[in-house]
Amino acid sequence: MTGAGDDAASADVGERMAGGRNGGATRAGRTVLRRAGEHTAGVHALLRHLHAVGFTRVPEPLGVDEQGREVLTHLDGETVGDSRPWPAWAHSEAALVAAGRWMRDFHDASRSFTPPAGARWSGDHDDLRTGEVVGHHDAAPYNAVWRPAPTASDPGGGELVGFIDWDLAGPAAPLRDLAFLALTWVPLTAHDVARADGFPAGTDRPRRLRLLLRAYGWEGSTEEVLDAVRERALQHAAGLRQAAADGYGPAVELIAEGVADDFERAVGTLDAEAPELLRAERGPR
Repeated sequence: MTGAGDDAASADVGERMAGGRNGGATRAGRTVLRRAGEHTAGVHALLRHLHAVGFTRVPEPLGVDEQGREVLTHLDGETVGDSRPWPAWAHSEAALVAAGRWMRDFHDASRSFTPPAGARWSGDHDDLRTGEVVGHHDAAPYNAVWRPAPTASDPGGGELVGFIDWDLAGPAAPLRDLAFLALTWVPLTAHDVARADGFPAGTDRPRRLRLLLRAYGWEGSTEEVLDAVRERALQHAAGLRQAAADGYGPAVELIAEGVADDFERAVGTLDAEAPELLRAERGPR
């Protein structure tokens, strides 16, 4: 064991966790074990930095075990896992606003991070350029950890603990990260995809987009965000198709399930609804 705690000492004992395409994860006590890769060293450096500057709403890396698995602390709470439709909290305005605030705090904490020499990241470049941060880039409801705290007045109440699955982390403008947040939390997906995820018919997308951007503290235009969402959806689809063509098993499965098609169809829906969505700049606060 390299830097990992006693909770992970028994390599073959643990509970297989729901969700995950790339071998998933196993929980062993208060730790989570996941297959390591070329990105692991950089991601662990980022997560250690975040904890060092006081942003603790992310897993803490504990090292790599003898089987080459990364070891991280477990974030206690509920996840979407394999559920579809997603649980009710994933559709709530409280969770939407919490996700926007989490991302802004994360980006602020990430700005002081200097990646280690030779760090490898997901994305089209490994160097951190002017104006960029190392973002999460997959902060969708399916990677959120939610701790329910229902009350009589708010049965769906609770708090966002943080986000897991940092495999797609990498340098980019913060807007790229925010765009995927908007795509999946507002949501700005095709309507049949949103319904399958459990969002009610008639979901007020302009209102939810406005809430998200305000929670993040976005100071640019809504049109900039919509342009970034279009680009991000098409990038995600293209990335899946390339990974499948390269023989990456999880991507092959996702392509067969129509996920790349769904992201491309999201762009058509977004273009059709753009005039209404731009009400996010003008609507009541």
